[in-house]
Amino acid sequence: MHLTYYGHSCFLLETGGSSVLFDPFIRPNPLAKDVEVDKIPADFILLSHGHADHVADAEEIGKRTGADFVGMAEVVGWFGSKGLKATYGMNLGGTLKLPFGTVKMVAAAHSSSMPDGSYGGLAAGFVVEAEGKTFYFAGDTALTYDMKLLAERHSLDFAILPIGDHYTMGIDDALTAADWTGAPKIIGMHYDTFPPITIDQAEAHAKARQAGKELVLLKIGETITL
Repeated sequence: MHLTYYGHSCFLLETGGSSVLFDPFIRPNPLAKDVEVDKIPADFILLSHGHADHVADAEEIGKRTGADFVGMAEVVGWFGSKGLKATYGMNLGGTLKLPFGTVKMVAAAHSSSMPDGSYGGLAAGFVVEAEGKTFYFAGDTALTYDMKLLAERHSLDFAILPIGDHYTMGIDDALTAADWTGAPKIIGMHYDTFPPITIDQAEAHAKARQAGKELVLLKIGETITL
């Protein structure tokens, strides 16, 4: 299982022979200017919600690759109206069985609208099980008690959590979320892209060490094996 970071909240998961792309926002992100968007593979595109900083490149990549879209019914339907493969519109609590494993949609505490201002349903996160590993992609969210349910229902190997504060959790709440979900490792996202979410990375690492958690902050374009 390989995970590549393309900045902000965009990751490419390569597992079970499938390429799974999360929340593609690359071309508008100056920090990701060296990423070759036209070479990113995708069999599935998972969208946590409809905000432009999570879907900006979804149409381009979806048209090029023919990827199946997975996400909230309203978000996926919006892309379907543009001719994309709106295959898996779902809602909170639903679980999909896909060629690489399972994807369960879970609650997130955040707003959602499409880039044109139309209704985007509810924001969400995903619990993914693949190749014997289980992880939580939180999307944009605040800290909520719902996260404790994840520890009751799943044994997480890691969690991909927003840490930039302002629009989402900051590092302190993310560390609490890791405790509540039972995740020993945090892979950070949604930080440093815009001035309001710029963080002190050294301070974030120090807080994680103090909390007994492993915090991974990937460089844009970096790939790790999980």
